[in-house]
Amino acid sequence: MTMDHLRLPPHAPGLRIGLFGGSFNPAHDGHRLASLTALRRLQLDRVWWLVTPGNPLKDNASLPPLPARIRQAREAAGHARIHVTGIEATLRTRYTADTLRALKRRCPGVNFVWLMGSDNLASFHRWNEWRTIARMMPVAIIDRPGSTHSAMASPAANWLSRWRVPESAAASLPLSSPPAWVFLHGKRSALSSTLLRRQAENGGS
Repeated sequence: MTMDHLRLPPHAPGLRIGLFGGSFNPAHDGHRLASLTALRRLQLDRVWWLVTPGNPLKDNASLPPLPARIRQAREAAGHARIHVTGIEATLRTRYTADTLRALKRRCPGVNFVWLMGSDNLASFHRWNEWRTIARMMPVAIIDRPGSTHSAMASPAANWLSRWRVPESAAASLPLSSPPAWVFLHGKRSALSSTLLRRQAENGGS
């Protein structure tokens, strides 16, 4: 793999780009489905998968090397408008808030939206500078099986409630002034990286 996986994907002022961060260990069709939902409903030009060198909230001891995860994620994405990058390794940022600050500095004029599954909204209040993230750019929550109610009952959802954009107006989100967020419902995948790792450990059963 060339070093292009550590560079910023193509961008230009005025583009609407969704940022989808995670370990992607491994990337799967659930990630792809959430990205396609965001592309369509938010009328995005691109989605960037930000493959992290290591999640500060997780045990990274058995995490596969970054180039291997990026290679596998590109195969899983399989879409011209989903770009996979390990830019966090170049930026040397550990926390999402620091990554977003760096991307906004490097990409002036780009309309970024932070994308995450509803399972992450349920624990969002434990993230470093989570309120800062919400004030930095609009956020789109994509519904995930088994987490709809816990997400909406979470401390973060309660704090964010006054800035919720109606789902019918989702296409306006990328140009909205933060804090602004939307909860997107649609076709869902029951796949998870945790489930796939367990299946691999059990010989694929």
